[in-house]
Amino acid sequence: MAQLRCENLSVGYEDGIVVSDISFELNKGDYVCIVGENGAGKSSLLKGILGLAQIKTGRIEYGDGIGRADIGYLPQQKDYQKNFPATVIEVVMSGFLNKMGFRPYYNKSEKEKALEILADFGMAAYVKASFASLSGGQKQRVLLARALCATDKLLLLDEPATGLDPVATEELYELLKRLNREKKTTILMVSHDMNKAVSDAGIILHVNKGSGCGYFGPSSEYLDSDAARHFLGLDYKEKNLQEKGAKEDPETVKEKLNERVKKGERYV
Repeated sequence: MAQLRCENLSVGYEDGIVVSDISFELNKGDYVCIVGENGAGKSSLLKGILGLAQIKTGRIEYGDGIGRADIGYLPQQKDYQKNFPATVIEVVMSGFLNKMGFRPYYNKSEKEKALEILADFGMAAYVKASFASLSGGQKQRVLLARALCATDKLLLLDEPATGLDPVATEELYELLKRLNREKKTTILMVSHDMNKAVSDAGIILHVNKGSGCGYFGPSSEYLDSDAARHFLGLDYKEKNLQEKGAKEDPETVKEKLNERVKKGERYV
């Protein structure tokens, strides 16, 4: 049974629809990257699933023991949020708030779980440190730990590597892969990093601006899709190379371009 199913989903705000006609489903242990051009509504899609934006049409179904309260969320970080005046442990434990009901205090098991996650993320030495004093990569680890306190079943992440240096970015992606592989945490992540989207994720969801879902399927087949070839400019690049007298046959040219995309290069 799918943990999350979206059928013909349209999401928007008071001034109109931002993303429309999106259909896909997530099963336990899936790793899905949402890609597409700027303004296509990728972030709004996540917010619609979370109830932070309006569902205009279509429906969302939960299953396999998942409800909206069982979703962890790591949003894009704004500058003012990066200097939040709290300690690391306070930030992490706030992930339990939605499940506490009217209980005014964290219980022993919650405190133990928070400390366990921080230790697993290599942040045990920073428990009492000020969140604002951390590096960008450390802050993202703390915020990811906070999301896992809410749940380790399904994580929604919105461009989590934005603003991180290359080392911190690689460490974050390795952490996500480990969560997915070892704990079977389902991941749905918006990303502009085509390299990691194609190499790390098992499934790609491509959202077109104004026309909804352009592709949903295995990441291994994504670069051959019409959506990818248009988005990455591969058709144009192939034609350009051929016109310049490239000696390779079209299939060889295509393979070389795909390899360059996997290394992070784009042609748009």
